[in-house]
Amino acid sequence: MHNETVETLIGAVVIVIAVVFVIFTYQTTGSARMDGYELTAKMVRVDGLAAGTDVRLGGVKVGTIKALTLNPDYMITIHMDINGNVKVPDDSSLVVTSSGLLSGSYLSIQPGGSDKMLAAGGQIKNTQGAIDMMGLLNKFVNSSSGSSSGNSSAAPAPSQP
Repeated sequence: MHNETVETLIGAVVIVIAVVFVIFTYQTTGSARMDGYELTAKMVRVDGLAAGTDVRLGGVKVGTIKALTLNPDYMITIHMDINGNVKVPDDSSLVVTSSGLLSGSYLSIQPGGSDKMLAAGGQIKNTQGAIDMMGLLNKFVNSSSGSSSGNSSAAPAPSQP
């Protein structure tokens, strides 16, 4: 009888620790719903972005992407949840960027100088989509390999009979 009580107490302690760990993880990873407002933006390319991706201002996380929707005109509408304490000027711009060459992408808000702030449901009009890094790297590699055999821009010499 004493053995069953000890086992029950140990099981209860394990369950409590697991619940505390889940709550701690949920709060520290930013998975909790932000108490803020929604902004939207339209872009042509959003490579590397998905629901849950960070929205940053000056490198500090101020929101998350809630959803991405493809419009009939092939523009992508980005729905963002922005922290209620952060006010975004209406002439701000939005850029898809990354922390490093191999890291994931995020949205960076570059605030404008306007005194008028975007309200809930507002749209950031100035956007710059994702840059195709693999395409740029491919162009660089191909252009540097073609010029390594000498002066590739010179016309070939005419053949002599």
